[in-house]
Amino acid sequence: MELRQLQYFMAICEELHFTRAAEKMGVSAPNVSQQIRKLEEELKVLLFDRVGKTIVLTEAGAILHEHGAAVFGHLQQASDAIADLKKMQGGSLSIGVLPGDADLMFNALLLNFHQTYPTISLSLLETTKVTEQVLDRSIDVGVTTGPVIDDRLTSIPLFHEEFSLAVSINDPLAAESFISLSRLDTLKLVMFPSDHQCRKLIDRFCMDKGFTLRPHMVTTTLSSLLQMVQSGAGACVLPRLLLDNLPYPDIKVLPLKNPTPSQDICLIYRSDRYIGHAMRTFIKILRAYIESAIHHAKSS
Repeated sequence: MELRQLQYFMAICEELHFTRAAEKMGVSAPNVSQQIRKLEEELKVLLFDRVGKTIVLTEAGAILHEHGAAVFGHLQQASDAIADLKKMQGGSLSIGVLPGDADLMFNALLLNFHQTYPTISLSLLETTKVTEQVLDRSIDVGVTTGPVIDDRLTSIPLFHEEFSLAVSINDPLAAESFISLSRLDTLKLVMFPSDHQCRKLIDRFCMDKGFTLRPHMVTTTLSSLLQMVQSGAGACVLPRLLLDNLPYPDIKVLPLKNPTPSQDICLIYRSDRYIGHAMRTFIKILRAYIESAIHHAKSS
């Protein structure tokens, strides 16, 4: 079995069409057909069932496809490892986060990361399809809500995120020790729009308690929300970790209870990818950053 034959075979598996596979590989369709025929003769099995213009994998073809994917996965890891060795302390990394998370957690982290590791190139993408884009390799690593259960992915738990209520210190609510979730139905609120990830979570918890959130004002930016809370325009529900690490003494953070809205946050990447210097460094710094933020929140 030649590597070229296996490449042709994998291309056909992706396209399920000999001509399209040939175009993808930059060769003629008869050449692809000839190589697959030789491969079948060598293995003494049919790899594809051909029904008119439609082709499907046979059981033997499915076995070869599984092992072929592993072969090319290992080759890619070897290539990545060699490239990483050449770059030494450099490298690049693309990171996908849910909409809003860049404002909520990553801007300060990326600034610190760049200052500490200026030779590593980072790119940050906000996307609602973190898992899908990690799987199709359009991003290297993703930070998303868990649990993420997929054999193709490695998932690293980062932290359990709880949400609290932010109010102005001049608001009468500031004197209370906590707020029951059901009271959100009667409060004057400023919130993210309904399509924002944080807002979706809060909406689900409120609906489970039998009411629909009706904010007084909505805005897409975190800075606007915080300014409105400071001015007394309304209260806002945001991640507790974020609120506890904000340098705003005129904002009081009140725990939400009965229940406390929360979610698990995890980091994901493809299990078959090589973990190079850039990714190892980012994961280490991200976990240290989160641990520091949690420690700061507990000691405040």
